[in-house]
Parts: sequence; structure tokens; C-alpha cells
Amino acid sequence: MFRQFIIILAIVLVPLCWAQKDYRDYNQELKAQSNAIQSLRNEIEATKKRIQSESRKEKSSVRRVSNLSEEISLLQRLLKEIKKEEKLLVADISRTGKQIAQSEVELDTIRVRYARRLVKMYKKGQLSNLEKIFSSTSWRQAVYRTKYLKIISDLDQKTHNTIRSLLIEIGRQKLNLESALRKKRRLKRDREKTLSQVRDKKRREQRELTKIRRSQKDLKTYLTEKQAGVKQLEAIITKIREDIDRVEREERIRRQQRALKAKEFPKLKGQLAWPAEGRVITKFGRQWNPKLKTTTENPGIDIKGKPGSEVRVVLGGIVTTITFIRGFGTTIIVDHGNGFYTVYSHVTNVEINEDSEVRGGDVIAYMGDSGSINGSQLHFEVWGEGKILDPEKWLQKK
Repeated sequence: MFRQFIIILAIVLVPLCWAQKDYRDYNQELKAQSNAIQSLRNEIEATKKRIQSESRKEKSSVRRVSNLSEEISLLQRLLKEIKKEEKLLVADISRTGKQIAQSEVELDTIRVRYARRLVKMYKKGQLSNLEKIFSSTSWRQAVYRTKYLKIISDLDQKTHNTIRSLLIEIGRQKLNLESALRKKRRLKRDREKTLSQVRDKKRREQRELTKIRRSQKDLKTYLTEKQAGVKQLEAIITKIREDIDRVEREERIRRQQRALKAKEFPKLKGQLAWPAEGRVITKFGRQWNPKLKTTTENPGIDIKGKPGSEVRVVLGGIVTTITFIRGFGTTIIVDHGNGFYTVYSHVTNVEINEDSEVRGGDVIAYMGDSGSINGSQLHFEVWGEGKILDPEKWLQKK
């Protein structure tokens, strides 16, 4: 444990060696990096505005595409209805054509029958209707013949007129149907043309929407890169500030250590005040443990005292280290100049900070049991001349 403790403390103290002066112009570096960050932030804000603009464009484009889709759907339904009506009109025209053909056949039949009757009457030399009436043997027969001939003539004429009227009406209906069909087909062509135009418009809008989304993606990638750049520059600025703090700390330590040299720690052997009230329960150096029946090396002395009693620094100096060391708990190391250090372990409620300057007798912490197996105590060490020294030889005699 003794050797492990020495190694740990050596590692803690290495950074406190004299540092060479750093001639970097930190202010200029900070200014340059700050300007770069501001430039990036301006770009980020401009990019965010562009992304917002592209987002608005995207919403408008999506809305237009949706409206065009609805318009296409409506046109498709209209075309479907027009085609259905066109089919019905074609069927009606076909049926009307058949009716006209049938009526024309019937009319031709009547004409043929009438013509045949005339021919037959002519060939047989039949009497005229007037002769037939005057050749009657009685006036009653004459009346009957007159009525019969009139009925035959009226029926032929009526049938002829009916068929002729029917032909005219059916022909008119056919013309109306054909006119309606032409209108439907013209309307269908117009709707198909409109549908094609709307589809073209939708395709153009979709291409524009794809372009907008690609632009958004590129802008977001660009924004991410710029934000990463800001973080990198902020890390650089943090490092520069850490370097400034380190240089200032090292310079402050050099000034403090130069001031400490005037105190001449080596000349105060046997004159240092005790760091805490209590009794020494473990002395410096090799110690026999009757319980464990082993010999151990104690690098300092252990002072048993009341929990929470004050721990004071024995001489003015600079607090170089406040850390936790396994087996020793919370530990404070103070540099007194000329290569001399004092160490305070198992303390609690530390009152000072690293790099702070303390004066002899200042309360730096309180006695506790941090890392201790023997209850409340203070482990105290003195280092100097490149080795560990017996603290009791440097403290005042009790």
C-alpha cells in the first residue's frame, strides 16, 4: 500500500512541475473561432429559413397534387358516365334504325299491294268505282258498294298516312339521337383532353414536389453539417479556454511558489503546529500488527480525534490536489515550496479548492472516517527532499 500510495501521489504531482510559458495568442484564436462560429450560426439561421420556405412550398404542392387527384377522379367518373350514355345512344339509334327499316318495309308492302290492285283491275277491265255504284240493281246495293269502296280507300289511305307519319317521327327521333350522340362524343373528347391536361399538370406538380423534397433533404443535411461545425468550433473554444486557464493556473502557481520560497520550510523543522487535536495512534515507518502478525510501512502518522474536529494546514502554501485515494479516503495535498508538501487524508467537508492559496493555521477540512477502518482519524504526511519524512520530527513537541 505504501508503494501504491507513493505512485498515485507522484502521478498527481507531475502536472504541477514548472511549465514553460505558452506564447500562443489566445485572444486572437478566440476571436477567430468566435467569428467562425458566428458565421456558421448566420448560415444556420439562413438555412433554417430556407427549410421553412421549402416546407411551405411542399405543403402547397401536396395540396395542389391532392386537388389534381380529386379533379382526375371526378373527370374519370364523368367520362365513365359519358361513355355509358354514348353506348345507350348508339343502342337507341340502332333500334330506331331498325324501326325505320321495318316501317319502310310495311309502307312498301302497302304501295305494292295497292299497285297490284290497280294493275289487276286494269287487266280485267273492271268498272270504275262510279260505274260499280251505278250498275247496282238496287239503291241499297249502291249504298253498300259506295260505303265499301270508301272504307277500302280510307283504310289504305289511313294506313299509308300512319306509316308515313311514323317514318317521319322515327326519322326525327333518329336525327335527334344522332345529334345527341355527336354532342356526347364531342363532350367525351373535351373531357378526355381535359383529363390528359390535368394528368400532365399533376405529373409536373409531382416532379416539382420531388424537387422540393430533395431540396429539403439537402438543406437538412447542410444544416446538420453546419451544426456539427458549430459544435466542433465550440469544442475548440472550450479547449482554448482550458488552455488559458491552464496557463494562468501554472503562472499563478509559479508566482505562489516563488513567494513560498521565502518561507524556507526546511528551517522550520520541529516548529510546525499540529494539524489536528488528538493522539497519535500509528507512528511513522515500519509497524508491527499483532492482530495480522504482519509488518507494514506507514508513510505518515495517524491522529485519532473527535469526529468533525478541525483540520488545519501546518504552513502557508498552495493546494495542489484534492482527490479520493482508496484506503486513504479524501486527501488534500499542499505545496509549501522548495519541494516540500504536506498530506491530509481521511478528511471530510473540505473547505478549500484546488489551486487556492492557504495560510498557516487555516481550516482546510474536518476529521472524518473517509477511507478509514479505525473510525475518525487524520492521516498526516510530510514530503521533502525527494522522500517521505517523519512528520513528528517537523511538528512541535507536545
